[in-house]
Amino acid sequence: MVPVAKGNGYGFGLELLAAECQRIGCDTLAVGQLDEVASVTQTFRGNVLVLTPWQPAIDAPIDHDPRLIVTLADRSAVRALRGEKTRVVVELLTSMRRFGLDEEQLAQSLSDIGELNLAGFALHLPIDDGEVPRTEEVSGWLTTLRRHGLSTQTIWVSHVNDADLALLRRRHPETTFRPRIGTRLWLGASGSSAAMYRARGTVLAIHPMRRNQRFGYRQRRARTDGQVIVVSGGTSHGIALSAPRSVRSVTARFKAAAIGSLEASGRSLSPFYVKGKRRWFAEPPHMQVSMLWIPGDLPAPQIGDELEVDVRMTTASFDRLILH
Repeated sequence: MVPVAKGNGYGFGLELLAAECQRIGCDTLAVGQLDEVASVTQTFRGNVLVLTPWQPAIDAPIDHDPRLIVTLADRSAVRALRGEKTRVVVELLTSMRRFGLDEEQLAQSLSDIGELNLAGFALHLPIDDGEVPRTEEVSGWLTTLRRHGLSTQTIWVSHVNDADLALLRRRHPETTFRPRIGTRLWLGASGSSAAMYRARGTVLAIHPMRRNQRFGYRQRRARTDGQVIVVSGGTSHGIALSAPRSVRSVTARFKAAAIGSLEASGRSLSPFYVKGKRRWFAEPPHMQVSMLWIPGDLPAPQIGDELEVDVRMTTASFDRLILH
């Protein structure tokens, strides 16, 4: 296994994840970019694989580091590092269509690849199977590599589940597969987050409100009697930040349309829970706090209480981490 620690460290921070990889005895840790290497090498003493391909036209020259493994994904990068001591992984183009050499480019680069300090080939696969199952795509590339006289001793793979990995190892016992695992390792399988981690915001202030009383930056009027609750956690923490979602079913489309209609009318559900239900934002979240609207017939939490909050861990930043 090759743990992946990149970006914000999946909400936990790169340094903490690097220390955990050192504790459990991993020999290699993957980071997203070259500028993240320094954040993990203080606490992790093994090899560091950089996932984003190095490009000579964009990136600075690489200083040789025996612990560093760089990804190459185009002919110019392969050509630039031939004969160098830097260890490299050559990425091959999959149905993801993001980075990598296709078969024609691979064939044109054979002599240059032969002069690399090669640590294997990499396949970044889609999360869902397309026209060709992921295992078939991997097997197809192994056949291609052998046809061109290239080694299939080590293959680095992303987004291969346990069943796929077991099947690939049975089919290709001569190949060592190095699965690069991030989300599933640090955040758990979908739906299991309650057992893995919990995010909370602290109630900082409570303000009883009368109908038509104004509040907030935009001085909105309260529609009914109620309470405005000020809670820690704002946009700087990742609150209410979201990425476009893949909407497939008709039901999901209706939900997305309903949410858009509510936001267009000035109403937006917050990710904070009070008495077991998500509560409305009183207004859009501020940089470090959020203001929630609590109906007047609902007992308000107390200052200092902690509210459960749903966050997107890959965009979240926390004031404090408590490990159990």
